[in-house]
Amino acid sequence: MKKFFVIFLFFSFILSSPTRALDWDKLGKEISKTGQTLEDTLILGKKPLTQKEVIQGLKQALSIGSQKAGQKASQENGFYKNRLIFIPFPPEAKKVKQTALQLGMKRQVDNFVLTLNRAAEEAAKEAAPIFLKAISSMSIQDGFKILNGPDTAATNYLQQKTTAQLKKKFRPIVKKAIKEVQVTRYWNPILTRYNQLPMVKKQNPNLDEYVLQRSLEGLFYLVGQEEKGIRKNPAARVTDLLKRVFGSVE
Repeated sequence: MKKFFVIFLFFSFILSSPTRALDWDKLGKEISKTGQTLEDTLILGKKPLTQKEVIQGLKQALSIGSQKAGQKASQENGFYKNRLIFIPFPPEAKKVKQTALQLGMKRQVDNFVLTLNRAAEEAAKEAAPIFLKAISSMSIQDGFKILNGPDTAATNYLQQKTTAQLKKKFRPIVKKAIKEVQVTRYWNPILTRYNQLPMVKKQNPNLDEYVLQRSLEGLFYLVGQEEKGIRKNPAARVTDLLKRVFGSVE
């Protein structure tokens, strides 16, 4: 973190000077307050770490993280067999599930939950182009905020920039996937049976929106896990640039 502050300080001096001429004495005094030398500041890992490299490193980290997350989520059982992003029976229809189980409809309930997760896995295949567009548009200001931010700062940036587009892209895919995997084949009998019971509040959850929201939550959770790995685990920094950029803030 100290190294990042020094890097940021250095670039701040550069950007604040219209002529790009630095007051090296003043800069040296400011850097000395951090406990590092000017040489340490300008030479990280024996090579200068430029603004361009910092941004490229962050873009690389996000590209790798989002790609891995997308692959994990979109593979068969990517949601269904991952307890961290598994999509359960809609919570608002908990009573429907309980009643269905009491009526001996466990197989229908299990098949219904499986098809919800299959729809999410199908939608996740479409995330990559949207992620890449947001990553490519990252500014220098965005980059330094991310580098000095929390463990999921890059993921938060990606979520902020892409959620609206992902919803627009995912919604018809989820709707189509739900239809193709025959969710209604399992859901309609359960819901119909429940709603026929006396003295119960009629239920009709919006399955498309439920799967859409849980799909996005699961996908960004996986991106966040990949980002944390790159930040905290040197072994996850699979390129020299990642090692230099994220090594500079340890």
